[in-house]
Amino acid sequence: MTECHPSPIGQNVRVETTAPTIRVDEHGRPEPPLAADETATLLGFLDYQRATLAWKCSGLDAAGLRATVAASSITLGGLLKHLAYVEDSWFSQSLHGRDKSPPWDTVDWKADPDWEWHSAAEDSPEQLRTLWQETVARSRSLVAAALADGGLERLARRTWPDGSAPSLRWILVHMIEEYGRHNGHADLIRELVDGSTGE
Repeated sequence: MTECHPSPIGQNVRVETTAPTIRVDEHGRPEPPLAADETATLLGFLDYQRATLAWKCSGLDAAGLRATVAASSITLGGLLKHLAYVEDSWFSQSLHGRDKSPPWDTVDWKADPDWEWHSAAEDSPEQLRTLWQETVARSRSLVAAALADGGLERLARRTWPDGSAPSLRWILVHMIEEYGRHNGHADLIRELVDGSTGE
């Protein structure tokens, strides 16, 4: 791309600029930018964490996605479904004030508050991956809409019981935290399943 910039002597100087190159590591994860603005940095770290989950769940059959570690009931399939629910909860329901979308809208959450974890065992690997991927794609669109509507300061439409509401900035940081914590679980489970390790 060519841009014109004024020089110290008052003449326009043509400068060739290029968009920053996104580096992708050996596991297919886009590395967060090193010196970008706040929005790009937050989105970069969230996408890196998302890609880490995708990597940890890649190439596994149903048995692999249902494997557990010791006494824990957490599975990789459960993580995919849980994080799909968390994405929908924060970016669709909280940020934009929308109703629950399928499959969450027909669940009796009072009867089973951890339904997404328990029901994942009944889903095929394709169903779990598709649900998570489609939810992430929808979340990206919802975040873009919120950024255009107020930037990182944009408040969630759905308020908390005390009337306060988190900003988009807060939600993005929380989602990075959520993925980071669960990716630690995913790392341990994947090593148990087939010995694969890595950050």
